[in-house]
Amino acid sequence: MASTQVMALEALTLRSDLHGLTLTNLDTLESAVVAYKSRFDIEEMFRDFKSGGYNLENTNVSGERLIILILLIAIAYTSATIQGQQIKRLGIQKYVGRVKEYGRTERRHSSFYIGLYSQTWVNFIDNSWELVRGLLRLILISASIINEGREL
Repeated sequence: MASTQVMALEALTLRSDLHGLTLTNLDTLESAVVAYKSRFDIEEMFRDFKSGGYNLENTNVSGERLIILILLIAIAYTSATIQGQQIKRLGIQKYVGRVKEYGRTERRHSSFYIGLYSQTWVNFIDNSWELVRGLLRLILISASIINEGREL
């Protein structure tokens, strides 16, 4: 005798302009959304490992070196993801992950991406401050020379 599974079919409203239909064998729509989110987080992690940040596929290592590399990537990935989550909690991810698609208002960057590229943003700001200070010094020196009636 064949066993049957009960499938739940529910309408899902993601946003006011975006609707979907979910077919699941889970008890509730909420549990299906939670399961899908977990799956999506895993897919996002694989993308980050492969092409989104560490390019694991292009390393051409194997054996013990691969195991060591994966452990190092796991540590770095965890660190970048935690950093990204903290940045998102502070609400300053808009400075790190700019919207690059026309018409899009929400950023589609993972916590990993935000954490990984936040260091680049911080370094840029630090370097920019040095540049600004140097330019201000030049302006003050130029103004001083001009006030003394000398030519630059």
